[in-house]
Amino acid sequence: MGEAAPGIETPEDPELPLPPVDPESIAAELRAAYKRWPKDFDRIRREFALANHPDRVEPRLRERALIRMQLANMMIDRAKRNAAAKR
Repeated sequence: MGEAAPGIETPEDPELPLPPVDPESIAAELRAAYKRWPKDFDRIRREFALANHPDRVEPRLRERALIRMQLANMMIDRAKRNAAAKR
């Protein structure tokens, strides 16, 4: 039971599209507006890492996840510095 009938191939799961690595798409995912409090940036970083950290994704996505995390961390750090400078 649960096996495919002879001569009938079961379709494989279609691969999902790769997550984008362009800065605009990542910024949109982060929703990192410059008017946030520093604790908000830390929360945004944690939430993004939960979904995108290289250790938490499929092996085929790890290199892409590393790039996404690097870009996200750079953007969050910059936004956090800008927010602190405006106070």
